[in-house]
Amino acid sequence: MDTSVHTLEALFAQLGLDDRPDAIAEFARRHVLSSDVLLHRGDFWSPAQAQFIRDAMREDSDWAEAVDQLNAMLRG
Repeated sequence: MDTSVHTLEALFAQLGLDDRPDAIAEFARRHVLSSDVLLHRGDFWSPAQAQFIRDAMREDSDWAEAVDQLNAMLRG
């Protein structure tokens, strides 16, 4: 089992998104979530992306830390 800690850049690559720092910053500027919306319920995720994020949090996988970081970024 892979128990490595993944970076935010690696998470973006895993989600099929541009993983360059400037692209990640732009994504965060364009996709702000209100406090009452769960991260995986953002209307900008594909079904597969939403499932990956939900599973990472539910299973407290090795991706959970990067998903937490993404969640904080999208809250403004």
